[in-house]
Amino acid sequence: MLSMHQIAKVYRTELVETHALRSLDLHVAEGEFVAVTGPSGSGKTTFLNIAGLLEEFTSGEYLLDGVNVKGLDDSARSRLRNEKIGFIFQGFNLIPDLNLFDNCDVPLRYRGMPASERKLRIEDALGMVGLGSRMKHYPAELSGGQQQRAAIARALAGSPRLLLADEPTGNLDSQMARSVMELLEEINSQGTTIVMVTHDPELAARAQRNVHIVDGQATDLEREAVLLRPRPVPSVSATGA
Repeated sequence: MLSMHQIAKVYRTELVETHALRSLDLHVAEGEFVAVTGPSGSGKTTFLNIAGLLEEFTSGEYLLDGVNVKGLDDSARSRLRNEKIGFIFQGFNLIPDLNLFDNCDVPLRYRGMPASERKLRIEDALGMVGLGSRMKHYPAELSGGQQQRAAIARALAGSPRLLLADEPTGNLDSQMARSVMELLEEINSQGTTIVMVTHDPELAARAQRNVHIVDGQATDLEREAVLLRPRPVPSVSATGA
């Protein structure tokens, strides 16, 4: 689904070079739920922007659902992003002047879908997140948890193969956060691949895999734990003389 090999990202000014990612390797299989953790400034946001085709990388190889994205022009990247990827942001990123239905409609209009198909997709997505009766409400009329659910519905309406979540519970209280996490788990159980950046160790523990990014490099924590686990010493049975 998502395969990154030796990805590097260097930001350059006239005086300074900043290495945000250094030879990052990460492979996410279709249907996985992967949590990405790491300290502030470790490269998590840069990784997510590259994964979501919002930012280009300096070197390396990135395959998204079998498509090599290196060298794609802006139009091709935008089309691939719109067809394959859904985004969930910490700040919801809903358009305040549009109701929930129209918020979900914007990316589908960009894809040129017929109005009848868009209507069915939006109604199904808002119904799935428990907001079917509120599709004519505006973001300001909803709680934080409801706004995040609306943002998830907007992503789901496009039937993404990959869902990228950037601190999706960061602006929510613990009860709302658990509710949103349960919804993401349900979405994943239906086959959608999810990569979630989070600072919350409790939420990260609920994902199938944990990847830790430090200094621009990724470490698969589960794989490391297996490698570091002491091997059992074979027992030697004593024989009498």
